[in-house]
Amino acid sequence: MAQGSITNLHIARVKGTPSDPVQEANAISGLGLEGDRSAYEGNQRQVLLVDKKILDDAGLNPGQVKENITVSGLDLSDAKIGQVFSIGNSVTLEVVGDCEACSKMDAIRMGLKDSLDGKRGTLAKVLNGGAIKIGDTISVA
Repeated sequence: MAQGSITNLHIARVKGTPSDPVQEANAISGLGLEGDRSAYEGNQRQVLLVDKKILDDAGLNPGQVKENITVSGLDLSDAKIGQVFSIGNSVTLEVVGDCEACSKMDAIRMGLKDSLDGKRGTLAKVLNGGAIKIGDTISVA
C-alpha cells in the first residue's frame, strides 16, 4: 500500500480570496472540510489534494492553487475514480476525478495553466469524516 503524509492544510473560505492555512481541519462526511466554501450538500468536488512535488517543481507555495490538502511521498497521479484514501485513523476520501487546470492558474503566473495541465490535483469527496492534521499519514488501497 502506497503511503505519504500531509504537509499542509488549507481552508478556502471565500471565493476569490487566498486560502487560510490551518494546522487541523474537520472533514464532514458527505460535505467536505468544515468552513470551506466547497463544503455543501450535493457537491461531489469537496476536497482538492495536490502533491507537494508538483507545487515545488512549479515554484508554488502550498495553498496557492487552492488545494485543501498538500501531500508528500504519495504519487496522486495514479489515483483512479472510486479509489479511497485513508487519512490518519478514521478519515476516508473517495476520488471523484482530476482537477483541471483553469484560467485562474494564469492569474497566479502567466503560463501556469499549461504547465499544470494534468497535474492540478485530485478531487475527492468525504466518505468518513473526522479530524485531519498536518503530519497525518495518507494512504491509498
